[in-house]
Amino acid sequence: MMEEAIATYREEAGELLAELETSLLDLEETPDDNDLINRVFRAMHTIKGSGAMFGFDEIASFTHEVETVFDMVRNGKMTVTKRLLDLTLKSRDHISYLLSCPMGEEVDRSVGDEIIAGLRQLVPQQDTPQKGSNEVPALHLPPVSEDELANECTWRIRFRPAPNVLMCGTNPISLINELRGLGTAHVVAQFDEIPQLDALVAENCYIYWDIILTTTRGEDAIKDVFIFVEDDCDIRIELIDSSGLIDKEDGYKKLGDILVERGDLSPIEMQKVLMLQKRFGELLVEQGIVSPEKVQSALVEQQHVKSVRKERSEAPPQEAAASIRVPAERLDQLINLVGEMVTVQAHLSQVSQAGGDATFIAISEEVERLTNELRDTALNIRMLPIGSTFSKFKRLVRDLSSELGKEIEMETFGAETELDKTVIEKLNDPLVHIIRNCIDHGIEMPEVRKAAGKASHGTVSLGAEHSGDSVLVTIRDDGGGLDRDRIRAKAIERGLLSATAEVPDKEIYAQIFAPGFSTAEKVTSVSGRGVGMDVVKRGIDSLRGSIGVDSVRGTGTTITLKIPLTLAIIDSLLVKIGKDHFVLPLASVEECVELTREDIRGAHGRNLANVRGAIIPYIPLREHFKITDQRPDIEQIVIADIHGTKVGFVVDHVVGEHQTVIKSLGKMYRDVKGVSGATILGDGTVALILDMGVLLQSIEKLEHIGG
Repeated sequence: MMEEAIATYREEAGELLAELETSLLDLEETPDDNDLINRVFRAMHTIKGSGAMFGFDEIASFTHEVETVFDMVRNGKMTVTKRLLDLTLKSRDHISYLLSCPMGEEVDRSVGDEIIAGLRQLVPQQDTPQKGSNEVPALHLPPVSEDELANECTWRIRFRPAPNVLMCGTNPISLINELRGLGTAHVVAQFDEIPQLDALVAENCYIYWDIILTTTRGEDAIKDVFIFVEDDCDIRIELIDSSGLIDKEDGYKKLGDILVERGDLSPIEMQKVLMLQKRFGELLVEQGIVSPEKVQSALVEQQHVKSVRKERSEAPPQEAAASIRVPAERLDQLINLVGEMVTVQAHLSQVSQAGGDATFIAISEEVERLTNELRDTALNIRMLPIGSTFSKFKRLVRDLSSELGKEIEMETFGAETELDKTVIEKLNDPLVHIIRNCIDHGIEMPEVRKAAGKASHGTVSLGAEHSGDSVLVTIRDDGGGLDRDRIRAKAIERGLLSATAEVPDKEIYAQIFAPGFSTAEKVTSVSGRGVGMDVVKRGIDSLRGSIGVDSVRGTGTTITLKIPLTLAIIDSLLVKIGKDHFVLPLASVEECVELTREDIRGAHGRNLANVRGAIIPYIPLREHFKITDQRPDIEQIVIADIHGTKVGFVVDHVVGEHQTVIKSLGKMYRDVKGVSGATILGDGTVALILDMGVLLQSIEKLEHIGG
């Protein structure tokens, strides 16, 4: 149980750190944004509170220092400066380091101590705690947004610690402060169980507390505060008000009703007092029925709920959004099962069509409809906005530009564009390498930019947009652009290009993705060793994507990545050569045309086809895969757009569109050129998924197609 709680904390803390980094980078652009300041404070406060709860004392104590500084910022005692943001970003990295350290092992505190010393230098002298003082600046709860008000509930909590709670190392005040961190709270201490002095044990705790808490976090968050003391303490948590739970009325429960609900007063005693026609609370105290503290606690609850209701009535009603955390492994298992379902459904459709039974066919069509809906829903579950990764690249640009002495801003667009979780994870490394090259090779030094008539600061733009069943990720810089002649000379020197060949610019620019290729004159800590861009190419190829490069000397460079939405199930074109089936990704297919024997004779031995006046080179897949069955009189050319080049793939027959569940090849076949995977058809046979880009490259080298 404890291990699961710690794992959950680590996961949630990781998400909070990502949110913290994003907020800090946004705060650098708008340092007066109170909402961002509150988001930073809230993330720090949650990390600290939960860290202390689960035994991450190093994280709790370190984060407290940063939290205290941002509390001063929230209260107007400090301003947001670049130095403060630098130190806070370093704090974020240090918390991440502490989070990764095994519990119970010694950690390196030197970096944290240096950060804390830097933060304390920024604190105004009058606000710096005296040395040796335990005073902690008061922490005020950030204002609750209108979006959160719809989920807001008010809870009545009675926290009665075990008498020996202090001896067990638990401080009840810390737990109450954790409750304060969840929302708006009023706390009333109850003293009626404190014994006479001669019976009092100094080490015991006789005080208990009534807390009225309004929060958006829910009952589980409240229970989590007491997770380590719940077995030894008497804890009662009751929901007393929620939007829509009880009628909206001007008043709230009467004092007597509250005390009866709590068990502090019996209904009979209440009726006796009511008959006396005096102020109810005063009579209870006068007659010794209820202690003054309990009356005060009930009055506090009454006033608290009235105040919360008044605030809530001013906010527009909103429907609460529900969410649930699911391990990624379960989603992967679901996708695998859906893939198997798609295969079984294809088999069912094939059998029903062959049988010809109308009822069977109708059932098969209904199963197909439901399977398609299930497939789309399951894939959508794994979809995440690509903007969730943008913040780390903003941090990369910020840190690297500072290291190189350049002035660079980062712009993003299309952050809401969704991609499969697995695709986003695999896209991270290629994007890091591309952006590092933009900063190092693309953007010039400020003085060079000024001399060229540009602004001293450069811009790196990163964005995404949907394009059919793919996503286009664009990385653009306004730097000096690629040196075409220099790249060509280097490629000729390495034997990648012929000195006499006339090749288009895009093919020359594509040489930067060759392994070990670099035009840098010196090796730096950032680049120059010829590694990086070949990693980009391999990474994008593994995603079945493509890369396009466009550059204008002196103006800048644009790199476009075309990435499939998902790696699990794709729309494809099923074709047949002889007795074998093959699958071509439909995203690249443009059209299919016939190829007759007369067309072949008219090309005089060249693999070229005339399609409405355009000459299209083609690859005869029958010959490429050495299939010896008899060739049909009329073949089909599947014309595809590969990296901007139109090329045809000749097959015997085009079967039609197909939902392809991608299966990995065994170790023996993983290095087969031109084949990216396999799929199982409805009749149980296996069809190979062709990698059209690799096929084109291999044929170009051997037969100089299009060259």
